Amino acid sequence: MEQRTRSTPVSKAGLVSWALYDWANSAFAAVITTFVFAAYFTRQVAENETLGSAQWGYMLSIAGLAIAIGGPILGAVADQGGRRKPWIILFTLLCVTATALLWLVKPAPGYAWLALLLVGLGTLGSEFAFIFYNAMLPGLAGPKYVGRWSGWGWSIGYAGGVVCLIIALLAFIQGGNHWFGLDPASAEPVRATFPLVSVWYLVFAIPLFLITPDTRGTGKSLWRAVRDGMRQLYDSIRHVRRYSHIVRFLIARMFYIDGLATLFAFGGVYAAGTFDMNEQEILLFGITLNITAGLGAAAFAWVDDWIGSKQTILLSLTGLILLATVVLVVETSTLFWSFGLLLGIFVGPAQAASRSYLARAAPESLRNEMFGLFALSGKVTSFLGPLLVGWGTYLSGSQRIGMSTIVIFFLIGFILMLTVPSAKK
Repeated sequence: MEQRTRSTPVSKAGLVSWALYDWANSAFAAVITTFVFAAYFTRQVAENETLGSAQWGYMLSIAGLAIAIGGPILGAVADQGGRRKPWIILFTLLCVTATALLWLVKPAPGYAWLALLLVGLGTLGSEFAFIFYNAMLPGLAGPKYVGRWSGWGWSIGYAGGVVCLIIALLAFIQGGNHWFGLDPASAEPVRATFPLVSVWYLVFAIPLFLITPDTRGTGKSLWRAVRDGMRQLYDSIRHVRRYSHIVRFLIARMFYIDGLATLFAFGGVYAAGTFDMNEQEILLFGITLNITAGLGAAAFAWVDDWIGSKQTILLSLTGLILLATVVLVVETSTLFWSFGLLLGIFVGPAQAASRSYLARAAPESLRNEMFGLFALSGKVTSFLGPLLVGWGTYLSGSQRIGMSTIVIFFLIGFILMLTVPSAKK
């Protein structure tokens, strides 16, 4: 595996291979945690849908807590060790292995705990790998192009998730029992999509493993890196005022990312309840929403390098606030589709520009730790959005009022981002 110092130029092949990891990783989120396995677990594996939904929520909460706690610690240890690719490979293999083993989860309640354990491990592997993957960006792209490559990577990620999902649906779920001799009675056409994701993730991660250069190691032993990493994390907390601009950014991001996560979690529920959309229509809407989000991330990649990450985030949040408000007041499914897909254009840039902001703002010696905190800010309050939407809907008896909580999250994030200084380009 190639190594580099800060002064070594990075080839286009190295950068493309880095971005391709986004394509690889996103298949797990699209097929496993969002669309296919989540529905399979609640409807066919769990004892009933109510219990299954609760168990799924508990598992994601536990995994999110582990990521929130472990991310900054692992990041600090990696900062002391120097290299990032060994960590990416380790956690990628954890996710790939756990995902492949989901084939063993048959449609019976006795497999529920195995399913939850494997998805939990896969989620940890996917999210922890992404911490070190994100931390590679500024050293590879350089400050001049960090927004461009962050946006392109995020866009490629959306595309990868959609393509893998479409292949899973066409090759296995809809026609797999005819093509591959799979038994629908034991849900084999659906279960076959899980090894597909495993192979997809591993194959498209290989270019990063082999081509993208890593930073040089410090020569420290693992034990010393752990010890020095814990000291580094303690020192960062003790001198948190040095990084007050990053703390303010992470708090702002915590709110608007919670809003985005809740939007994706409840978008289908809102479409079904308010506009009487069936499952096929909801799935089609989810796919097209991911496409527009990917297009938005790609288009705004140049904008990020032109006007800066902070301004791109504020522009994206403005679009999200306005369009989400419109989506909540329209009365027809045609208008819901139209404004919902327009809203997707601003989802990708908000996420991609957040990554490029931290890539520019984080001190080079603390990048892994800071991206660990970046992961924490996306997980630590992830329960809050769904909780408030649920309460709002229950107390008001209206999905529209409940979903308006999402706009409030975007507004708070926007106001807090106004207090954050611009990162140097």
